[in-house]
Amino acid sequence: MNGSVASAKALAAGVAAQVTAHPDGPDVALCPPAPLIAPVLKAVEGSGIWVGGQDCHAAESGAHTGDTSAVLLKDIGCACVIVGHSERRADHGETSEQVRVKAEAAQAAGLTAIVCVGETLEEREAGQTEAVVGAQIDASLPAGATAQTVVVAYEPVWAIGTGKTPTLEEIEAVHAFIRDRAAQSHGLREGLRIQYGGSVKPGNASQILSISGVDGALVGGASLTVDDFWGIISSCP
Repeated sequence: MNGSVASAKALAAGVAAQVTAHPDGPDVALCPPAPLIAPVLKAVEGSGIWVGGQDCHAAESGAHTGDTSAVLLKDIGCACVIVGHSERRADHGETSEQVRVKAEAAQAAGLTAIVCVGETLEEREAGQTEAVVGAQIDASLPAGATAQTVVVAYEPVWAIGTGKTPTLEEIEAVHAFIRDRAAQSHGLREGLRIQYGGSVKPGNASQILSISGVDGALVGGASLTVDDFWGIISSCP
């Protein structure tokens, strides 16, 4: 929940300029707050950058004041939507089952659902990472998910905005676990993209993105300036 129309336009245009100048770079998506989606869409037009929402409602329409449907996001030009971010799970009490029906709505609308999973510090220290993340994978991924309709983002809750990150070995281990679990529970064996999120910044992006099984990054605060965000994007191998 950051930015303004002016800053969003400037950020999106700056990133679009870099992406256009480096056409062989990685896929890039921008997911601004809902009121800023339209100006961001216009600013990145023709660049190939995806634009998405930060959340969606499970229903196509109805009396859900303040919510936004996946159908409407698709209608205005979005390509993806984040569901199940740890802040939605914590601040709004969203369960994995609620995340799943949102992801199913996104999939039905023709959006790629970026499904977030991750453990708290207490769960990590109690040795419950695999139990927690495994249960989230089982219950959060939509029925009929494919590598084209779903991206998984692993975001250890304790690393978000804290400057702390797991070790490279810990990240690799959890990503490998997620890949195996998604294959077992949903048949997602080939091509599934698993991103890492949690205090990714230009200084550590190259190391994180070079880890086996890490297919990209879900970037938070470091995406708010062109230089920092492009520093991460350009670190992709």
